[in-house]
Amino acid sequence: MQSLIDHARSFHQQVATHRGLRSPLRPDHTPQAIFVSCSDARVVPSLLTGSTPGDLFELRTAGNVIPPYRVGRLTAEAATLEYAVVVLGVRDLIVCGHTRCGAVRARTSGGALRHAPTTRFWLLHTHRWRGIRAQEQEDPGRPHLIAQLDKLRRYPWVARRLADGTLRLHGWFYDVETGAVWRYRPDTGAFVPL
Repeated sequence: MQSLIDHARSFHQQVATHRGLRSPLRPDHTPQAIFVSCSDARVVPSLLTGSTPGDLFELRTAGNVIPPYRVGRLTAEAATLEYAVVVLGVRDLIVCGHTRCGAVRARTSGGALRHAPTTRFWLLHTHRWRGIRAQEQEDPGRPHLIAQLDKLRRYPWVARRLADGTLRLHGWFYDVETGAVWRYRPDTGAFVPL
């Protein structure tokens, strides 16, 4: 923890000397994309994309889970997505899954997560896990990512912007061991190198 505190204490000095650490000097907040990813500490969106402050609007959840859209159901995920798409007008929505995701593996392997009841409840009630079992050679995070993309297409403001061509939806899959990033191609159902 001390190294984190030390860095935070001296961060203003780094910002003063490195222009890339500062948000561009503009009156509005206009990120290039919303980046939805897992809360896993090994997934660092700014490192993965080479982005600088102001480029990404981030949403991180355990297992990069997006709850199904339901009228009247308030969730932080829905509010964050709505704000990025409707208010900020982002043109790209990236959902990034990853290898060795503990939340996905716990659910798909039958792990009960009894020691983490809130996480267990979240995973049980925000996703239909039938049919998500991966083939032996496939990481279960890949079909899980596809399910998250399908849920996003049902959010009304996402659906409208996809239909009128002002929003693009991307599925990325990050290998935490190698650093490789794959993209999902809905036309073929395959993951190909980014």
